[in-house]
Amino acid sequence: MNAVAYTGALVSRVLPASRNQRLAMSAGFALLGSLVLTIAAKTVVPFVPVPMTLGSLAVVAIAAAYGSRLGVATMLLYLAEGAIGLPVFAGTPEKGLGLMYMAGPTGGYLVGYLLATALVGFLAERGFDRNPLKLFGAMLAGDILIFAFGAIWLGTLLGWDKPIMAFGVTPFLFGDLVKMALAACIFPAVRNLIRR
Repeated sequence: MNAVAYTGALVSRVLPASRNQRLAMSAGFALLGSLVLTIAAKTVVPFVPVPMTLGSLAVVAIAAAYGSRLGVATMLLYLAEGAIGLPVFAGTPEKGLGLMYMAGPTGGYLVGYLLATALVGFLAERGFDRNPLKLFGAMLAGDILIFAFGAIWLGTLLGWDKPIMAFGVTPFLFGDLVKMALAACIFPAVRNLIRR
C-alpha cells in the first residue's frame, strides 16, 4: 500500500524554523492573503444577483500556496473582517456590510470559499501543486465546492422556482475554467523559481 506523502505547501519553504518567527510570518501571510482576497473581490464584472470577481481565483491560489491550515486561517480572517463590517467583499459597502451582507445572495459562495480553501490546500500539501493537471483538478474541485454552496444558498434565498443555475453558476463557468487553467499552469513554475 502506498502512503500519500505530506510535502508541504509553497509557503512552508520560506517559513523560518523558530516557532515565534514562524507564527509572526504566518500572521503576515494571513494579512497579505486577506488583502489579496479583498482586491480580488473588488475586481468586479457586474452580474445580477451575484457579481463576477477574481475571488475564486484568489481563493484557490492562496490555498495552493499556503496549504490547508494557513489557507483556512487566512480565509477565516477574511470572513471575520467582513463579518465585523469591513468592506472586503464584492459590492460592499454599496450592497450592505457585515453579517447582513454575508446572509445575502453571495453568502453560500463565502462558505464555499472556506471549504474550497481547505480542500485545495490539503491537496497542495500532498503534491498536487507540482503538476499542472493535478493542480487544475484540485482547483476545479475547489471551484465546484464554491459553486455548489453558492447555488444551494441562492436557491434557498431566492426560491427554487428561479433559474438558480442561470443566476449563480452558468455565467461564471467559462471564466472560472480559464482562471483555474492559467493558475494551474503558472503555479508550478513559480514553485520551481522559489525552490532555487
